Amino acid sequence: MMKRVAGLAFALLVGLIGLAGCGAKNNQSITVVGSTALQPLVERAGSSFQMANPKINITVQGGGSGTGLSQVQAGAVTIGNSDVFAENQTGIKSYALVDHKVAVVGITPIVNKKVSVQNLSMQQLTQIFSGKVTNWRQVGGKNQKITVINRAQGSGIRSAFETSVLGNKKAVRSQEQDSNGTVQKIVAATPGAISYTSFSYVNDQVRALNLNHVAPKAKNVIDNRWSIWSYEHMYTKGKPNRPTQQFLDYIQSPKNQKELITNLGYISTHDMKVTRDRHGKVHDLKKGA
Repeated sequence: MMKRVAGLAFALLVGLIGLAGCGAKNNQSITVVGSTALQPLVERAGSSFQMANPKINITVQGGGSGTGLSQVQAGAVTIGNSDVFAENQTGIKSYALVDHKVAVVGITPIVNKKVSVQNLSMQQLTQIFSGKVTNWRQVGGKNQKITVINRAQGSGIRSAFETSVLGNKKAVRSQEQDSNGTVQKIVAATPGAISYTSFSYVNDQVRALNLNHVAPKAKNVIDNRWSIWSYEHMYTKGKPNRPTQQFLDYIQSPKNQKELITNLGYISTHDMKVTRDRHGKVHDLKKGA
């Protein structure tokens, strides 16, 4: 009798283990790491995607574009988010990665709300971030020291900003921060501060500046009148598996490109009238050049 009970218990245990194994096989996990500029979009898309696909678990973290690219290259995560082309990131073997462009992000200089300057020329912005202009009085404001807040090395937003604004000029040494959200909070709390962030992180605690009297708005990005912008890339190591491809298709679908992306302050790739290659050269889609 005892042997029979023990046998039944063992069979039950094996059955439970088998069921657990089946459950593990049926549930898929997608880990996304990288750009903090893209993070709000992927988090929102991940939440809504999981509601429709409960067997797919999506985890989203920041860390910056450099981290996203290095982690996906190492196979440590499923997707690496980046504001820059993998070809432009040191130490990344871009040939091993597949690029999925999911949106365009506008990048704008932001200042502390007590800074009186409303508009800068691109030349003045370059002079501020290269250290030639150090007081707001030099660009039409009040006599107040300019405090530059930069993004950390490896940030895709920093790379895109410096490529558009500084060109070959070297950035002034300054405080560096890891994320858009932290930059926004420090600028809000620091008199005379200036930094830059993606459009989606501009709120009523800071003020975005116009450049050459052009406002930082999506309608000005699509034809490159506002020239500080970058693609939002979601990189996979090789061809994505089926659940990952489903998630990427979900973000790139016309419905979500129109609703989710626009509502969160990004620009749909479908709306762009120009393209930009990894060398920074802009091509007019109408002319095909």
